[in-house]
Amino acid sequence: MEAPRVKPLEGIRVLDLSRVLAGPWATQALADWGAEVIKVEQPRSGDDTRHWGPPWHEHRGQKVAAYFLAANRGKRSVAIDFSTAEGAALVRRMAASADVVVENFKVGGLARFGLDAASLRAENPRLVYASITGFGQDGPYSDRAGYDYIIQGMGGLMSLTGLPDGEPGGGPMRAGVAVADLFTGMYAANAILAALYRRQATGEGATIDLALFDVQLAMLANQASNAMVSGRDPVRQGAGHPNIVPYQPFAAADQPIIIAVGNDRQFARLAAILGHEEWASDPAYSTNSARVEARGALIPQIEAIIGTRCAADWLDELEAAGVPAGPINSVGQALSDPQAVHRGARIAAGGGALGEVPMVGSPLRIDGERFDAPLPPPALGEHGDLLSEWLDAGELERLRRAGIVGA
Repeated sequence: MEAPRVKPLEGIRVLDLSRVLAGPWATQALADWGAEVIKVEQPRSGDDTRHWGPPWHEHRGQKVAAYFLAANRGKRSVAIDFSTAEGAALVRRMAASADVVVENFKVGGLARFGLDAASLRAENPRLVYASITGFGQDGPYSDRAGYDYIIQGMGGLMSLTGLPDGEPGGGPMRAGVAVADLFTGMYAANAILAALYRRQATGEGATIDLALFDVQLAMLANQASNAMVSGRDPVRQGAGHPNIVPYQPFAAADQPIIIAVGNDRQFARLAAILGHEEWASDPAYSTNSARVEARGALIPQIEAIIGTRCAADWLDELEAAGVPAGPINSVGQALSDPQAVHRGARIAAGGGALGEVPMVGSPLRIDGERFDAPLPPPALGEHGDLLSEWLDAGELERLRRAGIVGA
């Protein structure tokens, strides 16, 4: 029988002091990739997102918000009040045997407990310490709290999202999920991997400074480049694309579909399907740059034709012709799509205090192997017995009675 493959981060211990989304998203990825992740939470309250319901997941008297489940797979939870001297000393002891610490407290917030990067790395020079804040460790806004919604606004994303001013419902709009938090989490996971790789050569850990605001600016991608090159701010296009035409939804007779033409060859095939082969040779439409300029004339013509037939008919014909197109699914429809079912997007993990928990699995595949941490999200303080690695039985019981350790 073939031996099970070693996961990429097997043997790496992560001490997760973070809460809400950006930090937990990073540490969930590390857990999926094989790291041992110990989530340190405040007794009695725990991660804020445990309480961000409804909806709620309930099992045998345990109740936790669905929000929490999305970002905490694969972790073991211990409850420690590190605002106390003994609790902070315990966490420092744990950090001395960790490879990675992740935290998202305000700048300087952990220094008074001796849990800042300088203090912990003085005791453990191999430690990779990742701090996630709203605006970074320095600069005029470094003391501000960072919330995804505010970052989407300050970082330019909301100026690009939504219908143009003057149209019904026009105005800035946030993205439907906390993309600044999620992107920051993935940047954090990548930075941690890079630091661990460098540590193999140098023996030294690292201090990582990640800011939601910096990440939001970086993820503007082509829109930031458009602004810098042109000297003009991009404007909201609704569901359209600033650089590609046609690349947007069109209302079929029964429901909207997305047509995403990425090059002139695809446009020629679309033109033929729409009964206007001449568009492919018309200088007004034959190139993408011309179509961007002629957006106002071309799009209404396409809209009128698409509206004459049902979505399924168009999608079948477009797919057969190799023109990228697709439906606009609800979340439930997306998770039930045949491709999502085939790829195993929906997973469930059980065996913990929260029972069987439904989740969306990791998208990562390496050599055909999926990487989903086998542990379900934990109940608060579910794995307190782990602390016996750092405390003898008497100390552990005393701290539990004092409320410094517990659930």
